Amino acid sequence: MPAIPLKSEYGPTLGELLAPRWRRASRASRALALAAGVLVVAVLAGAAARFAHPTLSYRGAVSFSFHYGGLYRASPEPGGYVLVRRAQGGQLEDSFAVGPLVVPPYVGRPSAALALYATAYIQRLAHRYARFSLRGEGWTQVDSISPYAVYNVFYTALVRRREMYGRDVLLLREQLGQRRGVAISMLSAVAANRQVSSPLLIGTKGALEAPLASFALE
Repeated sequence: MPAIPLKSEYGPTLGELLAPRWRRASRASRALALAAGVLVVAVLAGAAARFAHPTLSYRGAVSFSFHYGGLYRASPEPGGYVLVRRAQGGQLEDSFAVGPLVVPPYVGRPSAALALYATAYIQRLAHRYARFSLRGEGWTQVDSISPYAVYNVFYTALVRRREMYGRDVLLLREQLGQRRGVAISMLSAVAANRQVSSPLLIGTKGALEAPLASFALE
């Protein structure tokens, strides 16, 4: 493509200033300059990717990590591990919280233990949230966390005077006798995201898709 003509009062260009030095430089110097340029581009690209997909890593009794692009870190509730969220005009739109999960001793598969544990867990949710309404529960599988025993609780509730879709994911490693895992609590305002029109869609679309899809125990 031909260069766009530049008026003389706006010259000389950077290329014109550097051209004589480039022609006088040795092959080694040119190669070094090109390598440095490639390195700078790679660093900038890596920084941009990291900014677009920040990663939260937690180290503790249960260690885990996930991406949370578009969300912002906040202080978790007492006893919780981490919380990321987004708000608009002071109103909560989406939140992704991770807290501890410890099931009682059991015999059998971890998935069966989670189903039994969920009964009392749902009762606690009903006491915690106003206008709580259970919309579904069960072993709805999430591809990204398929190596684990997973039990889902879907609901609607009133949170901070705003109608919310809710989905909690109870997660254990699929290992016999495993008792310690995490409870992932997700909330999305009913009016905040057109892609999420049901609690069943939380974590599959919208702002909470990336955190759940990238979630991994470590």
